[in-house]
Amino acid sequence: MSSYSHPLHKFLRVEFLPTAFCPGCGNGIVAGAILRAISELGYEDLRKFVFVSGIGCAAWIPSPYFKADTVHTLHGRAIPVAEGIKLVRPDLEVIVIGGDGDIAGIGGNHLIHAARRNMDLIVIMVNNFIYAMTGGQVAPTTPLGFKTTTTPYGNPESPLDTCQLVASLGANYVARWTIMHYDQVKESIKKAIKIGKGFRFIEVVSQCTSRVSARMGMKPSEFMRWMVKNTIPISKAKDLSLEERRNKIIIGEYTYSERPGFIEVMKKIYQG
Repeated sequence: MSSYSHPLHKFLRVEFLPTAFCPGCGNGIVAGAILRAISELGYEDLRKFVFVSGIGCAAWIPSPYFKADTVHTLHGRAIPVAEGIKLVRPDLEVIVIGGDGDIAGIGGNHLIHAARRNMDLIVIMVNNFIYAMTGGQVAPTTPLGFKTTTTPYGNPESPLDTCQLVASLGANYVARWTIMHYDQVKESIKKAIKIGKGFRFIEVVSQCTSRVSARMGMKPSEFMRWMVKNTIPISKAKDLSLEERRNKIIIGEYTYSERPGFIEVMKKIYQG
């Protein structure tokens, strides 16, 4: 247990600190952005929130560290569990937190249909390009040509652009940033909470010190600089060819809407 006191400790189970994340991991930065966003919106505790996660490194962000109701589910099943919670308790803000393997890989089908129905959830996906906790296998988001334990000669597949996919399905809010864009991540989380309805998806690209940066022969700080070097604002990416965009991190807000979410639509149907 840490003896250091911090204003955000009111949201944390300090008896579990420090976290179990690897040194240099970006998950702590994402956790800080989430809690600081909630704090800046005026919340004094997390009673109005439920956090749902699956399996993987990022799934440990809320549980056991957040002083809130948290649900740790099966691998890839965080979104349908969160949907059930939201349907039973629509008064709560239900936030799903997971990695790219959990959300876009194992749980990809759930991601698609939750976005399609504009379900009233916030999903924060921490993308570290790999299945980190299970051994460093290739993931749907792994860059083309990248070597993993299951693609030792280089990944032959183009990565899935989750933000473009989710935006095309009609989600209310979609944005992508890296952990080097801390203020933007925080402000996107605040914006998603303030919208208060529909499907809101935020992807945060982060480094994995054990499986990615080490494999690339980089220190965590060097990999963070690599992320910045390979980042392109969405406004500029629109003018680039597919080849020019390949393996670049395209950041920014993909879509913003305040149209009715699934629960509001369902109520109108059943109430006539």
